[in-house]
Amino acid sequence: MNIVLRLAWRNLWRQPRRTWLTTGAMVFSNTLLVFMISLQFGMYELMIDNTLQVFTGHMQVQAPGYRDDQKMRQAVPGILPLATRLRDEFELDTIAARGWAFGLASSDERSYGIGIFGVEPDYEPGVSSIPGLIKEGRFLEDYDEPGIVIGAVLARNLRVGIGDELTLLGSGRDGSFAAAVVNVVGIFESGIPDIDRNFAEMPLGLFQDVFYMEGAGHQVVISAETLDAAELLLPQLVASLPADAGLVVHDWDALQPGLKQAIQADMSSAFFMYGILVILVAFSVLNTQLMSVLERTHEFGIVLSLGLRPGRLGRLVMLETALMGFMGLVIGAITGTIFTTWFTVNGLSIPGMEEMAAMFNLPARVYPETTFGTAIAGPLIVYAFTLLAALYPALRLYRLHPVEAMRIN
Repeated sequence: MNIVLRLAWRNLWRQPRRTWLTTGAMVFSNTLLVFMISLQFGMYELMIDNTLQVFTGHMQVQAPGYRDDQKMRQAVPGILPLATRLRDEFELDTIAARGWAFGLASSDERSYGIGIFGVEPDYEPGVSSIPGLIKEGRFLEDYDEPGIVIGAVLARNLRVGIGDELTLLGSGRDGSFAAAVVNVVGIFESGIPDIDRNFAEMPLGLFQDVFYMEGAGHQVVISAETLDAAELLLPQLVASLPADAGLVVHDWDALQPGLKQAIQADMSSAFFMYGILVILVAFSVLNTQLMSVLERTHEFGIVLSLGLRPGRLGRLVMLETALMGFMGLVIGAITGTIFTTWFTVNGLSIPGMEEMAAMFNLPARVYPETTFGTAIAGPLIVYAFTLLAALYPALRLYRLHPVEAMRIN
């Protein structure tokens, strides 16, 4: 072993209690960072999946300009054959066609303006969580049945229940008057009042007849197993569309720009707290190394008087810090990974979370996302800051005068 490395290692254990206390602080912070970062990214994945599973999906095929204006005439022609072809080509059942229109829903007592989705009853459960949130009644079963599924808040506002009739009034794709009488077959409760108040779903076949769509629709919604799988699927989906169809594909980031902004805002606040933790550890290392240098001032004065350059001593102090920081990095990363992996397998359940999760159709347990990046990112940052903290004690040796140093006992 190199003599400088052996000397640095020996110097660390001249004060073993102080070394272990400082290393312990790094191990604790690294373990906490691995767990918190993994939990944070696990929550982000859950947040994205929960948001996209309501209506958006991971991506959508639309007519140009529909995302911004959502006008009836900006439609995808032959939407059912297109959705069928994509399901067969990619061997996915999580592809569904939709239509959308704004209409007036009227009961015997009240009327409200709502958004009406025309959906494929057989495939909508693969791209939306709404079919799984039916509180009363059932979901749609037939493409042409005169039924509608509405939110719990809307049902309460209209004062209707299962089996009651609603009159729908709106404007067709060609600008004509659209009207229909439908029966309430199901009431869903998503836990989000704006959704439960403003949206309803009816079979796509009936929707096309009522709003004179002539076989057209507005969205082909595609959901993948994971976000990574969706990124791989996107270019394949774009390539599979007919070149002369004039259709566009939007990913979830384009469809839900506010979601990514919310995640970025949360990451900023979380990283601020992580930064405070890292700085506290860095000051602990600074204190340890500064005390170590001050205790050895007399020794440093002797070796400087013998001709050793201050730079060699500075590198020795930095090497001592690097060894101590490396111990904290390895032990902290391993401990944090083991600790986090247990929760990745078994999940983390917070008291009272079960009831809240059930309201939003979420699992009762949160599972941290343990990856190589989440396991090593925090410890590496702590390691870098420990090296920065050791710069001051190391540079202090450049101002050390041998004669003055040897007078200090």
